[in-house]
Amino acid sequence: MPHDVDVLIMGDHLPLYAHPGDAGADLVADEAVVLGPGERATVGTGTAIALPEGFAAFVVPRSGLAARDGITIVNAPGTVDAGYRGEIKVTLLNTDRDHEFRVERGDRIAQLIVWPVSRAHFVPVDSLPGSHRGERGFGSTGYRGVPTEGELE
Repeated sequence: MPHDVDVLIMGDHLPLYAHPGDAGADLVADEAVVLGPGERATVGTGTAIALPEGFAAFVVPRSGLAARDGITIVNAPGTVDAGYRGEIKVTLLNTDRDHEFRVERGDRIAQLIVWPVSRAHFVPVDSLPGSHRGERGFGSTGYRGVPTEGELE
């Protein structure tokens, strides 16, 4: 069941959900920017929010911009903490090697996802409990790099 939360907001452009059931609300640019091939720029949205304790907002790329134009976000997802009150800015990257990309004021440049978060209590221990995966692998597919001699057998 969806969990609605009130988020206080200041700015000229409210993030909007394009369709019912969407997880991300569109953020728009508050300034015009030209990104040359391979260039990045931090683009203001003119939007500031106040999240309740226990929530964070995550700024993520728009799939249409990524697929159509090669535009992504350098630090995706960007994290907006509950205590942050400044303008939400998005660091866009043009991954296209040949074409510039123009951002106009009011263009949808990213999505904002508001999510409940837990605060971890880090407990120092001398050893960790075992697990099926253990220390094997890097990443979800278990990439290990170059196999050692014992692993080749």
